[in-house]
Amino acid sequence: MDIQGKVAIVTGGASGLGEATVRAYVAKGAKVAIFDLNEDRGQSIIAELGSENVSFYKVNVSDEDSVQAAIDGVMSTYGALHICNNYAGIGNAIKTLSKKGAFPLDAYKQVIDVNLVGTFNVARLAAEQMAKNDPYDDANARGVIINTASVAAYEGQIGQVAYSASKGGVVGMTVPMARDLASYGIRVNTIVPGLIHTPLFEMLPEEAYKSLEAAVVNPKRLGRPEEIAHLSVMIAENEYMNAECIRLDGGIRMQPR
Repeated sequence: MDIQGKVAIVTGGASGLGEATVRAYVAKGAKVAIFDLNEDRGQSIIAELGSENVSFYKVNVSDEDSVQAAIDGVMSTYGALHICNNYAGIGNAIKTLSKKGAFPLDAYKQVIDVNLVGTFNVARLAAEQMAKNDPYDDANARGVIINTASVAAYEGQIGQVAYSASKGGVVGMTVPMARDLASYGIRVNTIVPGLIHTPLFEMLPEEAYKSLEAAVVNPKRLGRPEEIAHLSVMIAENEYMNAECIRLDGGIRMQPR
């Protein structure tokens, strides 16, 4: 895919991995729609990158009407949709059973609803619009969906049962979704980040931060949001990349705690 002139959605695009991806796609000449709840930050990004390149939609990814209205807005503004990046997500740190009792079911459902149901909700409605595109190559290519999981999908730590279940679900969707959408010329891949240096890490004590860095095999540092964004761009550009879950984690394998 030649990204120049294409239209991309980035959920969670107002911060962290999503913001880095917005910037990477704009640099490649795409028009980008940010789907996020943080309108102030979204507008700041638009002011910096230009309203001709970026738009903002206040979206709750787990709400069907919210996502549909935003996608309708994208189609009205740009006339097409070619790339969907799903980053929006939440997490918590609660054990299945602790001194406080059993894991509160509502807290578990909330994580599943945003991370797993939300990812599927956006992907399915984005695919509906991508399928309307004219093919942009001689192999029926019409678009690409790039979801985001986590190494916690494979090696969840103590207290990550809800988060790991949600991200494991995203991994599990990858192959069947790619198969479902193959006849429409839509590819599906999943990025599986390890420890990425987002603003959350600035709140950690230095000792804890250094411990996390030491757990990475090589290079001995946390990943950078720009590295995740670079992988997203590569996935979009490489038409033979399909139905894959790609770890970007410096070789880390998470320990129980």
